[in-house]
Amino acid sequence: MRDDPPRTVAAAVARLRLIRTPQIGPVTYRQLIERFGDAATAIDALPELAARGGGKAPVVAPPAIAERELATAAKLGARHVFIDDADYPALLAELDDAPPAMMVRGDIGLAQRPTIAMVGARNASAAACRFARQLAVELGREGVTVVSGLARGVDTAAHVGSIDSGTIGVIAGGIDIAYPPENAALQEAVATRGLLIAEQPPGTEPRARHFPYRNRIIAGLAQGTVVVEAAPKSGSLITARLAGEMGREVMAVPGSPLDPRAQGCNGLIREGATLIQSAADILELVRPIDPRMVRAPGSRFGGPPPEDVTDTQRLEVSGLLGPVPVAIDELIRQSGLASMIVQTVLLELELAGRLERHAGGRVSLI
Repeated sequence: MRDDPPRTVAAAVARLRLIRTPQIGPVTYRQLIERFGDAATAIDALPELAARGGGKAPVVAPPAIAERELATAAKLGARHVFIDDADYPALLAELDDAPPAMMVRGDIGLAQRPTIAMVGARNASAAACRFARQLAVELGREGVTVVSGLARGVDTAAHVGSIDSGTIGVIAGGIDIAYPPENAALQEAVATRGLLIAEQPPGTEPRARHFPYRNRIIAGLAQGTVVVEAAPKSGSLITARLAGEMGREVMAVPGSPLDPRAQGCNGLIREGATLIQSAADILELVRPIDPRMVRAPGSRFGGPPPEDVTDTQRLEVSGLLGPVPVAIDELIRQSGLASMIVQTVLLELELAGRLERHAGGRVSLI
């Protein structure tokens, strides 16, 4: 483990214990830290919160797991960046479900520069790979960081084109796992010359369920996402959809209607994505730099304490819930209660294992 001051290490262990605990996702983690100020205090409060929600508290990950993860990161030449750290990427922190912690290798400062995500087909055509590589080169000349997912095809081309100017690779597994295996050398180059990011703990083999989580990080780091070539229902289109939901620019390179690999891009353009033919088209969209790139210190944590919640209010909120997902904003409107009261009740229900969170800020009873 690093030679950090004891308090710093203890705080990191407590935060990792909370993050690695089942039933505590990104939204819940953030609410707990905002409410109690630190992870250790939040852990102590879990039993009471879960009891208020009508269930048992989740079993918190033991200290040994967090300590082992921190030690493994040090051995790998990596470190954890927590969402309340000053160098956590500002645009990514804007997401409600931003990763509470990420393991990184390389220059985290690259994530604070203007950033464009570039994604596309794994079985991309030679022309698409060449175009993606050239786009990345030209964006790099303008001081733009290129982020992608280190997959075959377009992702690889994007990283190769931006390796000298600033590239970020986001992977679905642990930071010590190279996937696909043939990109092991490229992944190491990204880690040593750019920035490598992993949300999953070390040793985690990438599974299908991990890739949508990775895709939200790729889209969340960037002011806009460019899809170079993609088939319908591909992972690249998921990244584009997430970017759109985040309010970021969605761009696509058109292709021949006779090539199935171009159908996804052509469909995006038909639905309103900006047609891209050059790096200049991208730069025109994302400049001037989004003011959200600069985040005020402490803007995410240390908010006012929550209001006290009565049993009547708990019943009122839970009575509006059912097995069908409903928007939290709708719960606030129908209950007539303050947002913080509704959020507190939902937090208690989730910790009790009775609530499930869905995309788009929706929740349902389990």
